[in-house]
Amino acid sequence: MQSIDRAMNVIKVLVSNSSENRLSITELSQECDLPVSSMHRLLKAMSKHGLIQQDEQSKQYGLGNIWLEYGLRMYDKMDYISQIRPELERLMNIVEESVYLSQPIELESLIIERIDSEKNQIRVYDQLGSRVPMHLGAANKVMLAFMPYNQAEKIIDALLPKQERPDFWKTLQETKMKGFGISHSERTEGTSSVAVPILNHFGEVHGAVSIGFVSFNLTEDRLDFLIKNVMETGNRVSTKLGYSG
Repeated sequence: MQSIDRAMNVIKVLVSNSSENRLSITELSQECDLPVSSMHRLLKAMSKHGLIQQDEQSKQYGLGNIWLEYGLRMYDKMDYISQIRPELERLMNIVEESVYLSQPIELESLIIERIDSEKNQIRVYDQLGSRVPMHLGAANKVMLAFMPYNQAEKIIDALLPKQERPDFWKTLQETKMKGFGISHSERTEGTSSVAVPILNHFGEVHGAVSIGFVSFNLTEDRLDFLIKNVMETGNRVSTKLGYSG
């Protein structure tokens, strides 16, 4: 039991590390409060089973690829989209606008689901499978706002000129305080979006739910209505993924 507890502790440390998800044996020893000699034996056993892997150049340790394999199998069993889709359909029927589900992939987000309202003849159309730079749009801003600082910093530094970063960080701080993101005419003139983050059971950003709509006839009451409903949907989706914060 002690070995399992120690191994799980190593895994939790690697998962929670928000920098490169890789640590040296000395850093792991300190984080897990184990002697280097004990950590060496533990890492050797974990490597044998593919639970962790060592980078040949840096000699640092990270999670093994077997977690991706297990994760994909669990994803398939859980049928993630079919679990979340009813909530997206519910939101679409209430607001009668296009609803999106996005997930972050390095410097971009990927639109993995879109549900359009047949009652709305004027639609905001972002193609399923589209990739969007992470600094654009309500969905991406809200995901950045709820990411660990180091993770968001790397993305922002890679995408924005230095002089634009302070104002962008201020926007992210305001977004996190409010709990939702909002965007006007960033990608397409005359369109807007509101979005909330989806958090998993670790409290990590798993994606974002957003509503896309035209803004030429937008009223304050209508905007409040959209924000209220997307926030309620985001909370329900996060709860389905195990978030209880």
